[in-house]
Amino acid sequence: MAILKTEGLTYQYSVGTPFEKTAVDHVDLEIQDGEFVGLIGHTGSGKSTLIQQFNGLLKPTSGRILLDGQDIWALKKADMRQVRFQVGLVFQYPEYQLFEETVYKDIAFGPRNMGLDEQEIDRRVRQTAQAVGLAPELLEQPPFALSGGQKRRVAIAGVMAMEPRVLILDEPTAGLDPRGRDRILDQLKTYHRSHGGTIILVSHSMEDVARFASKILVMNQGKVFCYDTPEHVFRRSEEIRRLGLSVPQITRVFNALESRGYRFDSQVYTVAYAKDMLLRHLKEKGGDGTC
Repeated sequence: MAILKTEGLTYQYSVGTPFEKTAVDHVDLEIQDGEFVGLIGHTGSGKSTLIQQFNGLLKPTSGRILLDGQDIWALKKADMRQVRFQVGLVFQYPEYQLFEETVYKDIAFGPRNMGLDEQEIDRRVRQTAQAVGLAPELLEQPPFALSGGQKRRVAIAGVMAMEPRVLILDEPTAGLDPRGRDRILDQLKTYHRSHGGTIILVSHSMEDVARFASKILVMNQGKVFCYDTPEHVFRRSEEIRRLGLSVPQITRVFNALESRGYRFDSQVYTVAYAKDMLLRHLKEKGGDGTC
């Protein structure tokens, strides 16, 4: 069942002025419950505008957004608050939004606004801190004393602690070193497996979305260019490059091999899959399938 659905979704900035611009243009989309979606597109493609409409931060110029089959803008004002608890949005560089005296209080801010009792708030804070790899002793530290990667994890944990049905993250690894990036992405994957909710990951890194996403949504000029599995999306690598986007490096390597006469059964988009594909290919050609 679709947890999020859009029908003719359109958003225009500065309507009626010389600066009018259509950022999202008649988008029809269904995101299934439990999906891990990678959202990619060049700057100005409509990614950020789209995700801000998913939880009601921006009201569509036209069209509808349905959460679990319910048009969110047909709800009462009080119910819209519940929509934002169910669709959690982590902005880019979320650590700049930390403000409480301790890590614990920062993570607890969202659950406390939900009106939960202290026992439930405590459970969520500690469970979520563990999920993002924050040691228990850090909970009583001021967030500003932490490293950049730790601050980022505190901010993400603050949204996770509300236990949204849909968790949206806008470039959650921006500015981090490779180790910090991999740690956050691995923790998101673990969180997704354990909670079973829907995750939408906005990223400029094709490698990241190829590794973690079960579906990839490519935006171009405010429209959906494609929305499909990684294998089917990266089969259109030439079209994607013409949009000004890259494809995973390993995909480019295998495309080059195919241009030289090698044939493979399916599109390669991760290093692990490339290894399996090469070993299978060698075995079919008479090798022992080891290296």
